[in-house]
Amino acid sequence: MKYIINLNGNLFLLIFLISMVHGISQNKKTKKPNFIIIFTDDQGYGDLSCFGSTIVKTPAIDGMAREGTKLTSFYVAAPLCSPSRAALMTGSYPKRVDMAYGSNFVVLLSADSKGLNPDEMTIAEVLKDAGYATGIFGKWHLGDQPDFLPTKQGFEEFFGIPYSHDIHPQHPNEKFNFPPLALMEGEKVIEMDPNADFLTKRITERAVGFIEKNKERPFFLYVPHPLPHKPLHVSPPFMETVDESIKDELKKEGEGVDYKTRDLLYPQAISEIDWSVGQILKTLKNLGLSENTFVVFTSDNGPAVGSAGPLRGGKGTTLEGGMREPTVMCWPGVIPAGSTNDELMTTMDLLPTFAKLAGGKLPQDRVLDGKDIFPTLLGNRKSPHNTFFYYKGNELSAVRMGEWKLHVERNKPEALYHLGSNIGESLNLLGQNDRVVKKLLDQIAKFEKEIRQNSRPAAYVGNPVALKK
Repeated sequence: MKYIINLNGNLFLLIFLISMVHGISQNKKTKKPNFIIIFTDDQGYGDLSCFGSTIVKTPAIDGMAREGTKLTSFYVAAPLCSPSRAALMTGSYPKRVDMAYGSNFVVLLSADSKGLNPDEMTIAEVLKDAGYATGIFGKWHLGDQPDFLPTKQGFEEFFGIPYSHDIHPQHPNEKFNFPPLALMEGEKVIEMDPNADFLTKRITERAVGFIEKNKERPFFLYVPHPLPHKPLHVSPPFMETVDESIKDELKKEGEGVDYKTRDLLYPQAISEIDWSVGQILKTLKNLGLSENTFVVFTSDNGPAVGSAGPLRGGKGTTLEGGMREPTVMCWPGVIPAGSTNDELMTTMDLLPTFAKLAGGKLPQDRVLDGKDIFPTLLGNRKSPHNTFFYYKGNELSAVRMGEWKLHVERNKPEALYHLGSNIGESLNLLGQNDRVVKKLLDQIAKFEKEIRQNSRPAAYVGNPVALKK
């Protein structure tokens, strides 16, 4: 009898251990993934070495591509800062949320009365409601008044600047009379005119600290770097490779900022951003979080200084170079490693995709333009988008359907390109494909009617004031 009791005890122990291992395994499988979006400013399609650049070197981002996928038809919803960021945050075209244009300029400026409506449900709010820690470290640019700050849009932590770092008193356009640039912590200004040479470094340190602090819970980390927007700045270690003649010219800046000479720092600015990506990825690896973290690297619009590679156009245009972005997504063991995906996807898709993966709830009282692209990323499905619309401000400038792209001016055909055979938009086929043109014009008319019927207002405040410490 004693032997039987021991056997039963051992059986019980064995069953208990198996159930524990199974439980741990199941918990690992069902644990909510972390999400990181690294969003640069004014970086071109040709400004990653994994996208063919021989001018810039991006070993960390190239490593992401080896462990994940390159997206070669990934779009932002506008070719400028504020509207592009509004689309990312809301999963909607900027015109739908009345953020396609600033109050009196193409983007929001300092002490602007306009901002992203607090009633919008941002990607941060959806994930926060799903139990996520949320943090933004970098550039916001969706309103600098108290009602419009990131902390009013689902972010628990904010460290960075409220708009582009060129919105300062040294701006070369004399028509602007900008106040000093504010550096913020949460809703409080902690510094005025921070040294822009150290912005990338400081943002990176805070992003790493956020990961370390929230390693035991799911988190959403948004890192919108102010660079490589002009004027270009890098920290001292990245100045070591700069030609001495350039350094000598920069020493003559005095109280101003020599934008033209600083343009020559572009390779170094990209190198420091790549270093930043490497620091974030290394932190994930050291904490054992890599296999449970979905990382996205992309930019807000095309280049002002850099290269659009094979694409035509750049920042501010609805040509491919203005809105098709160099994008890498990585989730080791989940997203196919070393792959290239040419399906049409957009920044607007990140909100519904992350919500689905996190078990979050999307708002049901409004139209979203983004779609769940996770099956497309896995290679299991074609793009969920039948069409993509290119806006410049509030004007619809082009539409893509399949490989065809039609440029219009006030809804009248201007140029027709077949992107599959002519990615550089150099061969105008207008006049040779009337049926295609009619089909695309019909799509424009249908969408413009729909967006008029299902749009939402931005928000405004009275008597906006410049930020002060």
